[in-house]
Amino acid sequence: MSTHVLVVNSGSSSIKYQLIDVGTSESLASGIVERIGLEMGHAKHEGPDGRTEIDRPVPDHTAGMAIMMELFEAHGPEIDPEHLAAVGHRVVQGGAVFSGPALIDDTVQQRIADLSPLAPLHNPANVEGMVAARTTFPAVPHVAVFDTSFHQGMPPESYTYALDREVADRYQIRRYGAHGTSHLYVSRTTAEYLGRDYGELNTIVLHLGNGASASAVRGGVCFDTSMGLTPLAGLVMGSRTGDIDPAVIFHLRRVAGMSTDELDDLFNRRSGMLGMCGMSDMRDVHDAVAAGNEEARTALQVYYHRIKGYVGNYYAQLGHVDAIAFTAGIGENDDIVRLNSLAGLERLGIRVDPERNAGRKKEITVISPDDAEVTVLVVPTNEELEIARQAVELLGA
Repeated sequence: MSTHVLVVNSGSSSIKYQLIDVGTSESLASGIVERIGLEMGHAKHEGPDGRTEIDRPVPDHTAGMAIMMELFEAHGPEIDPEHLAAVGHRVVQGGAVFSGPALIDDTVQQRIADLSPLAPLHNPANVEGMVAARTTFPAVPHVAVFDTSFHQGMPPESYTYALDREVADRYQIRRYGAHGTSHLYVSRTTAEYLGRDYGELNTIVLHLGNGASASAVRGGVCFDTSMGLTPLAGLVMGSRTGDIDPAVIFHLRRVAGMSTDELDDLFNRRSGMLGMCGMSDMRDVHDAVAAGNEEARTALQVYYHRIKGYVGNYYAQLGHVDAIAFTAGIGENDDIVRLNSLAGLERLGIRVDPERNAGRKKEITVISPDDAEVTVLVVPTNEELEIARQAVELLGA
């Protein structure tokens, strides 16, 4: 059986892709087709010939998939559908329907579309990518891997909201979480790196990027996670509020006359770090703090405060913590955030060595002292490899 998997991450105006050899964990090529549906599209491909970029109208996802195939054919490696094990699709929301990867057929594709009310910005775009990819590769198995499925292992006390039961059941309101593919990959990789049994390790994963989430993983099973019904809840993010008193919504409806769409835009796109200090890129925030910007300094303190609160909560819920793993764009590259997010937690056995922590980390790195009770690491995430692995495992089962 071939171990080559094409991983597709389809957005509303983009298709990110990567060809992976699961047998060697090697990325053979990757790229993105973006600005789909706009006057002029853009595509970038990185393969054996290096980087290639083109500008061309991309009216829809089917056209985007055709451009991707042209880039593979012209700049390698050429994809032979007969030697492709699967096409793996990232899907944001699987609801309570999908607790693991699923082989895509018309029924599964429709179920994913039916879950769109829980992820209106993501699932419709994921389905568009499926339709285009299934047309391009009609004889290749297609597998959906869900951001929410790892969190399906949570117990009822973690995923249940204290909401009227009938309303919650009727409208599927519960904690689903997100970034689950990353949390699974990072927690499992942490156990492998430490030479520990995954089924015996308690890990807190801090996935810190423009979108950010935390998870508590007990013995290889997600016990709790910070994102909720949608990816809005939890940690402070680049432009999202994270946790906020829901009565703020009622207040703004009454006193400001804001509509549902206006509130959605405010909470998801104009809040978080951007809303507090006008900047969503942490590099800009650090520069502003160094220049004496008090709004930026306060925003960073809010950011750290929220992370510490989740670490303390998960420490109490797990009973003991063996490891804390930072990952994603900020977690892997921002040593200031890593240091300050855990500062003051020394009584819990959580310590960061400033020298080990310094700089960006492109490979797994322990940043805690050797004698620390809790091992703190940076573990670069690889969601595409995890998707490819799950696709191969499903087909081989």
